[in-house]
Amino acid sequence: MKDDFVFVDDVTSGIRWDAKYATWDNFTGKPVDGYLVNRVVGTTALCAALKKAQEKAASLGFGLLLWDGYRPQHAVDCFLRWSRQPEDGRTKHRHYPRIGRAEMFEKGYVATRSGHSRGSTVDLTLYDLASGELVPMGGDHDLMDPISHHGAEGIKPVEARNREHLRSLMESCGFKAYEREWWHYTLDDEPYPDTYFDFPIA
Repeated sequence: MKDDFVFVDDVTSGIRWDAKYATWDNFTGKPVDGYLVNRVVGTTALCAALKKAQEKAASLGFGLLLWDGYRPQHAVDCFLRWSRQPEDGRTKHRHYPRIGRAEMFEKGYVATRSGHSRGSTVDLTLYDLASGELVPMGGDHDLMDPISHHGAEGIKPVEARNREHLRSLMESCGFKAYEREWWHYTLDDEPYPDTYFDFPIA
């Protein structure tokens, strides 16, 4: 592990995680290069901000569930190679129903140089502390579709409110939203804004 990077669960107890790219449950349909364990990594600055967000979420009856944090550059390269392969339909309906693989990059859902590789971006959602159930957000992680945009039409009022709860608490803790993905947040004052790391999550 690089200096100043840590496993989020080592320093922020109580945050749940499911590192999707370490599993078969992601848009590529298999574990992604560089994700050797199902854990989430980030800079110490990211973890400190997440701890504040977790405390604020708890005051509203919510917990945080993380899907991704730091992403090795060779994982991003794996996405690019996958996008050039023939369509097999295995994950299309769930993750990119109205676009082709190459359009993920053109439309800004996947980047050839990802902010995740700088270590201070996180993909996450809220869950209900009382029930443990994920709150409805009007679409799952990595649904590459306009329905995932902030302010999207066609979602239920409760889903819009939940997205706003997440955005409000994350922005109040030093994060900025990404308009095309309701789950994606980056530290305003990230410590490595121009560095793209490539060590594995292991």
